[in-house]
Amino acid sequence: MAKQKLEELFDDVPRVSVSKYTAAIKKILEGRIPPAWVIGEISNLRSQSSGHLYFSLKDPGAQVPAVMFRGQASRLGFVPKEGMQVLALGEISVYEPHGRYQLIVREMQESGEGRLFKEFERLKRKLADEGLFDAARKKPLPALPLRVAIVTSPTGAALQDFIRILKRRSWGGRLHVFPAKVQGAGSAQEIEEAIRYVNELGGYDLLVIARGGGSIEDLWSFNEERVARAVSESSIPVISGVGHEIDFTLGDFAADARAETPSAAAEMISSSYIETVDRLEAARVGLRDAVDEGLREYRREVDRLGRALKAVSPVSALERAFLRVDELSSRFGAAFRAAVYDRRNELRALDERLRAQDVGNRISRLRERLDRLERRLDRSLVERVVALRSRLDVAGATLRAISPEATLKRGYAILEDESGKPLASVSSVKKGASLRASLSDGRLTVSVDAVEAKDV
Repeated sequence: MAKQKLEELFDDVPRVSVSKYTAAIKKILEGRIPPAWVIGEISNLRSQSSGHLYFSLKDPGAQVPAVMFRGQASRLGFVPKEGMQVLALGEISVYEPHGRYQLIVREMQESGEGRLFKEFERLKRKLADEGLFDAARKKPLPALPLRVAIVTSPTGAALQDFIRILKRRSWGGRLHVFPAKVQGAGSAQEIEEAIRYVNELGGYDLLVIARGGGSIEDLWSFNEERVARAVSESSIPVISGVGHEIDFTLGDFAADARAETPSAAAEMISSSYIETVDRLEAARVGLRDAVDEGLREYRREVDRLGRALKAVSPVSALERAFLRVDELSSRFGAAFRAAVYDRRNELRALDERLRAQDVGNRISRLRERLDRLERRLDRSLVERVVALRSRLDVAGATLRAISPEATLKRGYAILEDESGKPLASVSSVKKGASLRASLSDGRLTVSVDAVEAKDV
């Protein structure tokens, strides 16, 4: 048995180029690893003339290359330095020409927030271990929330955006605002007390906690353990609409539903309301149509039975007889009137024809016509004779004007040879020939002394 080549052992393994293989890696990394906040120390910092920053983020166990482009770098509120501890929001990317991955940094914060993030992760693990974030604890949101409580700052933009969305989408419920500080000292306690107070009051279909976006320090009130526990223990379903799309708080994890923004929370509430209202309206219309169709069907059946009963009753037969008599009477009257009308028209036509047959009047009209024709014929003959005479005079005058005698009288002569044939050209005449010249008053015999022909 021949020794098998090494490459033949792996015939079923696909073969690709370096570019395709790197592109596949890029697709996997960029498509499956979501953006994240990465904590690390800046090293190998290089600032290019273009304004882009190139550096690495490292900790004791690993490092990752990073780049921050000029647009994001110009908006930083601090100057990055070598060895600085930072919290960087970024997304993974593969630079294909070098075959390496790097972190594209979109936002970066100083190390103080890094410590908060560590505290966030510690509390998150603690509460998760207690089961506060378990899906089994989540309460379903009501299909038709008509009484909604919101815990937020009454002067913040988040509340105004929330109300604007509800109004724009024609939400028909009632909203009660429970004011609380959403940032700074004492804010976490106010948020917790407001959540528990809403639950003590009761009667609400839904509870919303809301705040606009900000840094991790700005949003820290919603990361406090007391707020997360109050949200988790609420008997009223809770929607957390805190921050922007990329912001997550412990309140988000403890809530029954998370909205990316306060406006998104309003859209969740109004969408559920609109869908339920639409379903109720469709059900109402369907029920009304079903009732109307049932009533129409019953009416059609009653009408059919009434017509069937009427068809076999004596009264119906008598009514049909009356109708038949009236119909025949009307047809007879119409036929009689039509016959009288036709006879009257015939008599009128005969009278007119008789009047037209008056012989005396016809002869008189024919005689008048004959006289008119005779007068027209006389005028026509006279006019024709005058015209012909005029044309004859003109023709005679023309004939006389062009006759040979008239030409001779104007001093011309007609030359003939000895045989009497008129001469038309000098080519037929020779020197010494004898010719005859006819004038207006006689003839001459002439002799040709010379013949001269014109050059043509």
